[in-house]
Amino acid sequence: MTAAFRPDALIAQDIDAYLAQHQRKTLLRFITCGSVDDGKSTLIGRLLYDSKMIFDDQLAALEADSKRVGTQGQEIDFALLVDGLAAEREQGITIDVAYRFFATQKRKFIVADTPGHEQYTRNMVTGASTADLAVILVDARKGVLTQTRRHSYLAHLIGIRHVVLAVNKMDLVGYDRATYDAIVADYAAFAENIGIAAFTPIPISGFKGDNVTAPSSNTPWYAGPSLIDHLEAVELEADTDRAKPFRMAVQWVNRPNLDFRGFAGTIAAGAIAPGDAIRVLPSGKTSTVARIVAFDGDLDMAVAGQSVTLTFADEIDCSRGDVIAIADNPPQVADQFEATIVWMADDPMLPGRGYWLKLGAQTVTAQVQPPKYQVNVNTMAQLAAETLDLNAIGVANIAIDKPLVFEPYADSRELGGFILIDKVTNATVAAGMLHHALRRSQDVHWQAIDISRAAHAQQKGQQPKLLWFTGLSGSGKSTIANLVEKKLFALGRHSYLLDGDNIRHGLNRDLGFGDADRVENIRRVGEVARLMTDAGLIVLTAFISPFRAERHLVRSMMPQGDFVEIFVDTPLAVAEARDVKGLYKKARLGEIANFTGISSPYETPERPEIRIDTTRETPEAAAERIVEHIMGVWSPDL
Repeated sequence: MTAAFRPDALIAQDIDAYLAQHQRKTLLRFITCGSVDDGKSTLIGRLLYDSKMIFDDQLAALEADSKRVGTQGQEIDFALLVDGLAAEREQGITIDVAYRFFATQKRKFIVADTPGHEQYTRNMVTGASTADLAVILVDARKGVLTQTRRHSYLAHLIGIRHVVLAVNKMDLVGYDRATYDAIVADYAAFAENIGIAAFTPIPISGFKGDNVTAPSSNTPWYAGPSLIDHLEAVELEADTDRAKPFRMAVQWVNRPNLDFRGFAGTIAAGAIAPGDAIRVLPSGKTSTVARIVAFDGDLDMAVAGQSVTLTFADEIDCSRGDVIAIADNPPQVADQFEATIVWMADDPMLPGRGYWLKLGAQTVTAQVQPPKYQVNVNTMAQLAAETLDLNAIGVANIAIDKPLVFEPYADSRELGGFILIDKVTNATVAAGMLHHALRRSQDVHWQAIDISRAAHAQQKGQQPKLLWFTGLSGSGKSTIANLVEKKLFALGRHSYLLDGDNIRHGLNRDLGFGDADRVENIRRVGEVARLMTDAGLIVLTAFISPFRAERHLVRSMMPQGDFVEIFVDTPLAVAEARDVKGLYKKARLGEIANFTGISSPYETPERPEIRIDTTRETPEAAAERIVEHIMGVWSPDL
């Protein structure tokens, strides 16, 4: 193995000294991004090759191979390394994000090779979420493209403040300065428009190596640094994070025995020491730090980036998802926000649908309102939009079901950046950056009332329930629900039936039958039904409610066990044969759009509490069975 591939001369002399020196090196995380075929993988291959530092497993394999075949003293062909990266791309690895590690004498690096294809923009966001710097590649033959602009805008939104414009493939344009200057000028105009205050342009050839790790004689007109020189010199923001007020999200509660109760997490910002006054949010409870426990023992101080366990001087409530902050300068708590959203799912966003919002260790249910606008990444124009499609970027208000501890993303990635997760599929559908709390979130407070839900139920001598009938149009939902209510009434129970058609004559008369309106229809009904059960009533609803996500949302509004999903399971052919209202006929003729079962999907319940097969059971028998079911689960206290 040649000396060129030794990680450091110190390894042979003093391995402990080398490891100590290596540990003290700062770590820069950066991404390579841009349009497809702009040369990202080739550039990474050049960095790995020219820096003379490769992965430890590659190093060992190369050394073993050189000893086996007796080729010591030969350089490894750069083309082989690039071919390996290309093979990974062909296998689909860089459709996701490929992370690689290398180091120089001055610094350690983790580079995320992100895909350039537009349909995989979401993977670029994943790679950028932890990066300190973005290398935006531009093919010198093509100039600044739409994906160049999209990736630049996303990098800026995500909070990357160090940007390198790597004008690649300069060898294919004869190292022409005019071409380079035109691209830099074009990008500069765009960068200023989106708020990128400064960027570093470098003319390179990833394949030839020009200006990647050393100045190139092919560009005598360029006097700036090589790419690796710039990466080694760029200032990191670790010290800035340490100067901020203390913040730590609780990732788990550590209680190995009855005498110890600690709260573990990674410090996001600031510093903490025993005796410091802290505040736990969202509860607002205060105490002081008793101990800072680390792997090697107690610490006198801990700073941003360290993983520690804190103990308090007082027994106060604190659990996973809570945020521990310095007492006199805590973050904000709110339940409504304005945010920028990057939509990353194939299916469009449905305003009003309940998604899981995950911010650090906090998880809440969030409903996104219709976008205020969508951003055109080419012109930065703010366009009207009713929803967001794949790779769209927009600004919208978000409402959540309980208070969230946050800071604007511009101030804190950890407390300002979130993802949205589909509740049914558990797929990540969007990434977002919080701007600020809405004023109404601060001005509107929950009013405590003296007569509780339990008191209303006790007065009526019954357990409040929400009987949620779902099924195709014509399945028999309203018929069975009406029979159930008649039986409950005869038994002296207090109930009320909310029927889909009737509700659309009043409360929901402004809603149509598109997916977004269907979501809002069910959300409103769910809120009304929840209030009516709070009054102690047994509420019956007869709605198609075609989407599992909305039925799950309504279930989540109710106390455990009070939501009873009743699937009126009628085959489409049977429902269509009945066609009491003539709707199926109109839908088949194209006179009704978005008709469930014909031109719009119905997602069958997976685990309903009650399933009614109307091809085998009469409405009367079904109603009797439903009443028997709910009468058998009354609270014994009532």
